Amino acid sequence: MKFKIFALFVCCLALTVTAQEFEGRRIISARLGYNIGGTMPLGLPASIRHLNSYTPKLAPAVGVDVLFPVDDWRGFITGFRVERKAMSEDATVKSYHMEITQGGQTLAGMFTGDVTTHASLWAFSLPVQAVWRINKVNLRMGPYASLLFAKDFSGWAHNGYLRVDDPTGAKVELGEADDERGNYDFSNNLCDWQVGLTVGADWHLNKRFGLYADLNWGLSTIFYNDFHTIGQSMYPVFGQLGVTYRIK
Repeated sequence: MKFKIFALFVCCLALTVTAQEFEGRRIISARLGYNIGGTMPLGLPASIRHLNSYTPKLAPAVGVDVLFPVDDWRGFITGFRVERKAMSEDATVKSYHMEITQGGQTLAGMFTGDVTTHASLWAFSLPVQAVWRINKVNLRMGPYASLLFAKDFSGWAHNGYLRVDDPTGAKVELGEADDERGNYDFSNNLCDWQVGLTVGADWHLNKRFGLYADLNWGLSTIFYNDFHTIGQSMYPVFGQLGVTYRIK
């Protein structure tokens, strides 16, 4: 994973340096978008039996991009974004490793029941993308790096039971009421940096305004490597829809 992060940063630096050669022909645009997606394992593990609900949260994205054309149909884009990636979900799990707090006591073990999770990631993001122009559409692809400045991953286990330490351990019942469920907060275990890959398209409505759609796929896990409470690696996968406005 360290090699992947290093390679992506080298790629970002190389494309940025290349783009500086075309500074005199740059096109500056503003973006306003909305993220929809979630933090998830790649491949649904057997311990997660059913997704009961999913709710996207307010997740705006604001940024400025600079396009450096190479010729009439190719170029590079870099820029700066401030964005939030957020969601809430509830899932039914079986023998799912958890660490909870109930009545001032911290318990860890295998949980069977329902788990509600709230995730929120505020970040400064730097995308660097290659661009191919086809008529009124710009196709884009490239890496991004994000620095998180506010992060939350918390929730509660409810409507089930926890087997303390292992599947044959003492059974602790968890109900629906606030004083019966088991709360958790893994926000301090979230990484400060994320890297990933963006694939997107811009559609130019006229000389000033346009629409865009992106898929942002995280390549680094959201938690530090020494965090093992959740057994699966979790990745941020979000689509983004929005509008563009050409400034220059």
